[in-house]
Amino acid sequence: MLKFIKYLKGSVFAIVTVFVLLAIQAICDLSLPAYTSNIVNVGIMQNGIDSNVPKVIRASEIDMLTMLMEEEEKETVFNHYTLLKKENFNEKDWSDYVEDYPLLNTEPLYLWDGKEETQLADAYAIPMMLVYISSTSGETAEQMQSQLFADSSSMQLPGETDLFTMLPMLPDEARLSMIKTIKEKVSQIPEMMVSQVAIAYVKAEYETIGIDLASIQNRYILFVGAKMVALALIIMIISILVTLFGARIAGKLGKDLRSRVFDKVLSFTNREMDRFSTASLITRSTNDIQQIQSMIVMLIRIVIYSPILAIGGIFKVLQTNTSMTWILALGVSIIFAIILVLMIITMPKFKRMQKLVDRINLVMREIITGLPVIRAFSTEEHEKERFDIANIDLTRNSIFVTRVMNFLMPALMLIMNLISILIIWVGADKIDSGTMQVGDMIAFIQYTMQIIMSFLMMTMISIMLPRASVSAKRIDEIISTTPSIHDPQSAKPLHSANGIVEFDHVHFRYPNAEADVLSDIHFTAKPGETTAIIGSTGSGKSTLINLIPRFYDVTQGSIRINGIDIRDMKQHNLREQIGLVPQKGVLFTGTIESNIKFSRPNATEEEMKRAARIAQASEFIDKMQDGYQASIAQGGTNVSGGQKQRLSIARAIAKDPQIYIFDDSFSALDYQTDATLRKTLRQELSDRTLIIVAQRVSTIMNAEQIIVLDEGRIVGKGTHKELLRTCETYRQIASSQLSKEELDYEE
Repeated sequence: MLKFIKYLKGSVFAIVTVFVLLAIQAICDLSLPAYTSNIVNVGIMQNGIDSNVPKVIRASEIDMLTMLMEEEEKETVFNHYTLLKKENFNEKDWSDYVEDYPLLNTEPLYLWDGKEETQLADAYAIPMMLVYISSTSGETAEQMQSQLFADSSSMQLPGETDLFTMLPMLPDEARLSMIKTIKEKVSQIPEMMVSQVAIAYVKAEYETIGIDLASIQNRYILFVGAKMVALALIIMIISILVTLFGARIAGKLGKDLRSRVFDKVLSFTNREMDRFSTASLITRSTNDIQQIQSMIVMLIRIVIYSPILAIGGIFKVLQTNTSMTWILALGVSIIFAIILVLMIITMPKFKRMQKLVDRINLVMREIITGLPVIRAFSTEEHEKERFDIANIDLTRNSIFVTRVMNFLMPALMLIMNLISILIIWVGADKIDSGTMQVGDMIAFIQYTMQIIMSFLMMTMISIMLPRASVSAKRIDEIISTTPSIHDPQSAKPLHSANGIVEFDHVHFRYPNAEADVLSDIHFTAKPGETTAIIGSTGSGKSTLINLIPRFYDVTQGSIRINGIDIRDMKQHNLREQIGLVPQKGVLFTGTIESNIKFSRPNATEEEMKRAARIAQASEFIDKMQDGYQASIAQGGTNVSGGQKQRLSIARAIAKDPQIYIFDDSFSALDYQTDATLRKTLRQELSDRTLIIVAQRVSTIMNAEQIIVLDEGRIVGKGTHKELLRTCETYRQIASSQLSKEELDYEE
């Protein structure tokens, strides 16, 4: 997969944008548990009071609290609180204050200016706790009093003489010493408990003043809830954008890979085509690239996002409560163990999947292509069995993988729920001891689930990666394949366009073959002449023809066109000189016009019609309702074999090359059409080089030069009459096809 990173260079901006968006999404996701915790801890448990710094406080209470403070803390308090006096306000403003704080009519109040909250919170915490527990009855308050004042025999709380009666009577030095002793005692109490008691004091003070606590609570919950909704909307928008960018990045990569594979396949010679089967090339160009596209989307969406979320979640967990991180480590370890076992089981199956897809494509392609033969020989049942074997193998492999993957999710959900139960079990004890709040436990559960899901997503990628990796290797195998036939570094240009083709003692052997298919082939095909090649089946006729356009390269010797070795020419320039009509007429989906102009799209209508006339195709084209605009079905299935051959010949003629090669392309024509076509070719293409491969002697008997092949060697060369006298092989072929009178044979 790493090899394909270089193909993502054009999407760098999109990838960076996705990274930024996912970082923002992770921040939003990691903020939601904290807001949930605040709603529970502050909104519900503390009636929306989020700080132990009171916005308004009675003068008597502030005097009592400052009595328990050091001078610096006391000064800080009075610097940020102002005594509300009626003479300092107009009638309307005073009425507003009285409406908000009803107690103001009977008791003076201090108002906070909203500054230095942290310093004030620290200054208030211990005094508020002491005042609250001294004025509150209950088991908890008595336990805290006992813990704080167990060693102070001079103080009895509660008693006839309490702490707040004693402190004003003490000298400053003794008072400060006692405050210092009390603070040392308080340091043994959990900080969270001190904070909660201080907020409880503020809540009680607000109730005494007459402040509407329900209104404070509702405002806080609605405000935090609005933030959570806004974050959820941001997450939704980012998810849509990331999906869009991911799809575009993967789509662009898929397009580039398909283009590269297509371009590479076009450069393949027959040797490479033999190495990669057609079915495999189709699978690689479609299913394999689709696998890579899907994996790229997953990589962009998960591999980038999961580490950000996991790292952020761990950081948040450490901020929330470090004493339960062992639960997180336990959960992640169990999940990794399960994923590892499943990977060991499924990876071989994933690697086998693409080969099974190749196999079913191969069988399906063979059956569809050979359907007429299958029906003719009534072998439908055999082919069904053959397809069923391939289909069942793929189905079993897919079902096994699917079952394993389906087992994974319930197992992981079970583990996650058990971890949640364990967190609640341990957290309940900590809540009871005052070292944790309910909201913190809820947040810890949410952070833990986020972290586990992050690791889960990353491990899921590692399970899906093998199949995509196999697909990537298969695609890279095509892209990195160097064609056995390639253009020379310094190609020689064609200085003339005479169309002289020379075979100079050519030998050819197929790759990995033990013997030559062609041996010592030596002849020259000249313009204005027809060179015919004939021989028995398997004599090497089509192989010889395939050497001219460099579908294969010669093993020894050379082939020259206009005196230049074809290996010293660019393949494009070489093939521009050749009009090849293959043994099997191949037509493309479109119209008759598009097929004839396939070789030269800029050909005029007159040139197109001339090519059709020479190929004897205008006869049936003119009879069609749409003429040259008549549609051609895929593979030319809506025209006969003879019509298909004539259209293929017209396509080559429309190209107007110097060299025409007809590879047994008259076999589907009747004798009259064959004769008329050959006559027209000699008349219209009299200045061009014609090379004809044929099985019928009647097709080539008027050729200026006939090459007779037998087992890859030239056993005869000359005209029809000459070969009848000098070549036994040719004489046998001719005798099997022609009557004695037609042979014109002179004993």
